[in-house]
Amino acid sequence: MVSVAVFVAMASMIKAAGPLPTGQVVFFRSFFAILPIILFLVWHHDLRRALHTKRPVSHFLRGLVGVTSMALGFFGLARLPLPESVTINYAQPLLVVVFSALILGETIRFYRWSAVVVGLVGVFIVSWPKLTLFSESAALGGDEALGALATLGGATASAMAMILVRSLVHTEKTSTIVIWFSLSASLLALLSVPFGWQALTMEQAALLVGAGICGGIAQLLMTEAYRYAEASVVAPFEYTSMLLAIAVGYVVFGDVPTLHMLAGGLIVVGAGIFIILRERRLGIERAAAKEATPPQ
Repeated sequence: MVSVAVFVAMASMIKAAGPLPTGQVVFFRSFFAILPIILFLVWHHDLRRALHTKRPVSHFLRGLVGVTSMALGFFGLARLPLPESVTINYAQPLLVVVFSALILGETIRFYRWSAVVVGLVGVFIVSWPKLTLFSESAALGGDEALGALATLGGATASAMAMILVRSLVHTEKTSTIVIWFSLSASLLALLSVPFGWQALTMEQAALLVGAGICGGIAQLLMTEAYRYAEASVVAPFEYTSMLLAIAVGYVVFGDVPTLHMLAGGLIVVGAGIFIILRERRLGIERAAAKEATPPQ
């Protein structure tokens, strides 16, 4: 949940920086994420061994998928109203649950599926009044249609990236996973320079550097989350970013929460709490069963 909060801060900074070339935004987001990672490594006296890995191909694949996710997401964000972009992105937690069942072989019980779907319903309740793409007076323009497809593609790639992270944490340290991603993403983003980068104002540069630093911190926290819990357990807590967006809108921009926001927010919180309680109960049952099993 802390990772989600920092990712919200990152997205806010990127949005505030205004329309910029996608590759340029991806580079700043990836390159300056290395700063908090290095501090993390120095703190743990692990800087020398950070790049050591036996799975370089897996790391590069994770970087390629991650860059694809960011590029598509930022591309869509520039072409869609924020409510549409946020809502389409909430397909990601549901896709993580689907992929974790199909690829990782995780056992997804009815209760967990239900919580994910209910959380998604809560997000739609919050967003529905602002979904201009589905209003009778709005026509879906070419740019918006392209943005919607790009955002959905970004959500799918992001879900796949989470599955790759879940696979990597079994053999790799958190710092190794994150620094390999940041380096590979930075190098891949540099390939977009010939397609046009633009000069930045001081404010834009500061916002993008801040976004990169936030991205690095959030990436460390997210990787740790996937180390200690199954992907299908972690995924629904992505929904809490909607609640944070409501809070930031009220405190920073003076947006008063509507009835839709409050009702949908309560549903999102309820879905998350349900999963916490359900997983805790299952954990207690598994521990009791283990204690009751006689030693071989």
